[in-house]
Amino acid sequence: MPLEIERAKPGAADAFWREHDRDWRSELWNFRVVWHEQSHDLMARDGDAIAGSLRLRIAASLAHVDALYVVADRRRAGIGGLLLAHAEEIANYYNCHKMTVEVFHDRPAQRFFAACGYNVDAVLPQHTFKLDVAVLRKFLL
Repeated sequence: MPLEIERAKPGAADAFWREHDRDWRSELWNFRVVWHEQSHDLMARDGDAIAGSLRLRIAASLAHVDALYVVADRRRAGIGGLLLAHAEEIANYYNCHKMTVEVFHDRPAQRFFAACGYNVDAVLPQHTFKLDVAVLRKFLL
């Protein structure tokens, strides 16, 4: 039977990845990986309105900020810092030793995270949009 390569429709490969996730990670890292990934969404509410939100991903004792957004007219009021502080508390609860985030290099988001105690681990050159990406981290423990 000839092998066919096809573009998967959204979700078509999900079952394959669920079945083989631990295997590919174990082969990559050369030890049996116990991978408990979870996500947490935090919201800053003002009545019925959401002023900002943060999406946190935790896996293998590492926390990663996937997204943080504060509505434009609510910025500079400490909302982003409060969301980040609560995310760090969650990460500490799950015994994460550091949190990471990627943002465009030398832009306002990088300055925000630096003010919150995050340091640059690396700056990765990107060809998409010609904007480099800064990988920032903060040690928690």
